[in-house]
Amino acid sequence: MDKTIINKVLQKVRAENPLVHNITNVVVTNFTANGLLALGASPVMAYAPEEVGDMAKIADALVLNMGTVTSATVEAMIIAGKSANAHDVPVIFDPVGVGATPYRSEMANRIVSEIKISLIRGNVAEIASLAGIQAEVKGVDAVGIQGSPMDIAIQAAQKLQTFIVITGKEDFITDGHTTYVIQNGDAILTKVTGTGCLLTSVIGAFTAVEEDLMMAAVSAVAAYGIAAELAVAKILTKVPGNFQIELLNQLSAISEQDIIEKALVEKR
Repeated sequence: MDKTIINKVLQKVRAENPLVHNITNVVVTNFTANGLLALGASPVMAYAPEEVGDMAKIADALVLNMGTVTSATVEAMIIAGKSANAHDVPVIFDPVGVGATPYRSEMANRIVSEIKISLIRGNVAEIASLAGIQAEVKGVDAVGIQGSPMDIAIQAAQKLQTFIVITGKEDFITDGHTTYVIQNGDAILTKVTGTGCLLTSVIGAFTAVEEDLMMAAVSAVAAYGIAAELAVAKILTKVPGNFQIELLNQLSAISEQDIIEKALVEKR
């Protein structure tokens, strides 16, 4: 892949300042908003059923995250999602913890059945569970899975008829036919809550400015992983608190040179 594409999409985010409507979870709201601002996007967190339809139709992307799922938030997601669909706004879904409880699975399945989802991002167990592939989820983390993450991503994309992003030690982006593998990032991302949720919203920002969803997703995941690597290199002590702050700094600072030197993207 031409690495300059990643930078071009990143620069479009910074130039166009897309409005990203997030219906996300209470744990990560502040971190997500600050991450999007650092990147160059414009976040809005609107949850009231009375306004989400109006907000979604003027947004450039809609991100749905069910980390702290309730019946009320799901209703808001459905309203917002249908409005986004009607106005050609891309919808990104993060099915946090799907498979952990019957209720959470029921709500996730309702969302994907009632809304046309542009892209789904999750860990391998979440994606497997959503696609009906045997998986075990503990809380919101993957603990047991049968099959390789790439195979599961491809199966899920084909079954759910959407783009799939599975993140982990390696990241996989696929439409069920073409797959990209990204090897950027750092293990410390797993030690700070909300880093995956922020990535989902970053993907939303990239899809807001790039119609080619594959290139948008690949660019977002690669840039985010590189920002994490840059953050680790900057901090004096590799601990979660230092990393969290520096990740925001590097989302703002990442350059074309960083991308050219560090992007590890392979088409499979």
